[in-house]
Amino acid sequence: MRFTKKILLFITIVFVLIFQSKETYSKEKNFKVRYGYAKERASIYSDENKKENIGSLIKGTRVNIFDTKEIIKKSKDKNGEEIEQKTVMKKITYKDLDKTKLAWVEDTYLVPTLNEAVDERFKNLDFSEKTKKEYKDNKRVKVRGIYVSAHSVALKGRLDELIELAKKNNINTFVIDVKGDYGELTFPMSDEINKYTKSANKNPIIKEIEPVIKKLKDNGIYTIARIVSFKDTIYAKENPDKIIVYKDGGKAFTNSDGLVWVSAYDKNLWEYNVTVAKEAAKVGFNEIQFDYVRFPASNGGKLDKVLNYRNTDNMTKAEAIQKYLNYAKKELSPYNVYISADIYGQVGSSSDDMSLGQFWEAVSSEVDYVSPMMYPSHYGKGVYGLAVPDANPYKTIYHSTKDSINRNNNISSPAIIRPWIQAFTATWVKGHINYGPNEVKEQIKAMKDLGVDEYILWSATNRYENFF
Repeated sequence: MRFTKKILLFITIVFVLIFQSKETYSKEKNFKVRYGYAKERASIYSDENKKENIGSLIKGTRVNIFDTKEIIKKSKDKNGEEIEQKTVMKKITYKDLDKTKLAWVEDTYLVPTLNEAVDERFKNLDFSEKTKKEYKDNKRVKVRGIYVSAHSVALKGRLDELIELAKKNNINTFVIDVKGDYGELTFPMSDEINKYTKSANKNPIIKEIEPVIKKLKDNGIYTIARIVSFKDTIYAKENPDKIIVYKDGGKAFTNSDGLVWVSAYDKNLWEYNVTVAKEAAKVGFNEIQFDYVRFPASNGGKLDKVLNYRNTDNMTKAEAIQKYLNYAKKELSPYNVYISADIYGQVGSSSDDMSLGQFWEAVSSEVDYVSPMMYPSHYGKGVYGLAVPDANPYKTIYHSTKDSINRNNNISSPAIIRPWIQAFTATWVKGHINYGPNEVKEQIKAMKDLGVDEYILWSATNRYENFF
């Protein structure tokens, strides 16, 4: 009997998939996939009569609706009179990772668009399908990369050592600082930069970038230009009217590192960052990666009431970040470079933007690659049910990757997921473990077990020899 039920379920799912593909493919016949989105956590059932609860949909989950049934149950009220209770049930399929699953859900839990499903502050985000390009002269690669600082590039012989390390360990990509953590520009750029900053381009660490790019490409290395977006000490000093300050008194806001932040609402800084990106594209970088593409941590948004973000356009944080990435994509399209964005690792597991402006679907829909920073050391005690996530590299990466994939399933043109992973030992974390080759392998295995085959290793010191 159980075997027969399994066969019937399999046949039903196959039929649904064929039906879906016909609807999606036959646009000329006006067939259209009927999507719905869970507006809150919703219980799902094996049949329309809700005999068996088989799980739940989280808020924002996209489903495909292909049948509707009205279920009428009769009962008697306290006076003995017969009453009818009507429930509208929807037959749906939804994706869990790469699997399509079949279920029934109450109609009241579904809305027609993702904008209607999300919280009020995210309703103006653009979740529409976007075009993602493939450039003939800049073929996509499955990135297995490492972060390389400008100092490592400039240090005599160190670049050659890293190239040899890459060859021996199946590494094919270098992520190189182009605009660094303090706003410094790392190679000489054109005078176009001078209208945005007077000093960032004065003393670049890398004196000649063209020979570096040539050497890397000669050795089969894909090159990514890392551009720190809104943490920019140099620009902040030159543009004090653009920094985030306290409303009361006007004192500059800083995080624990003492650095001030420029507001992500500053469109002049948008232009500046994109101008830097164009300079990187001109010298031959394959891809532009925007880091610190966010607002600063503000105690989960609790400080928003006391901070002046210079928000003259009355945009939410998430709108500003999405519009910035959209602007960058449009401006850089003629340069045939791919666009990627670094975001917090837990964004994929959060129902909001973590008060940083990083709402998963809004970022993923805009860029070619999204790189959640999945360093296990950066997840707090108890996250994913793990006492010390740092001591559980496989499980931490697995859970974070799984959530990220399922968030991508909610939109029609998601970015390719390419996580940053940990190649350092987090001595400051209580209960931490020493990281080495095995811990790196565990992180990579967790991703591969879920079908994610691109990654970048982060080590601030670039000492990767101990991790292979």
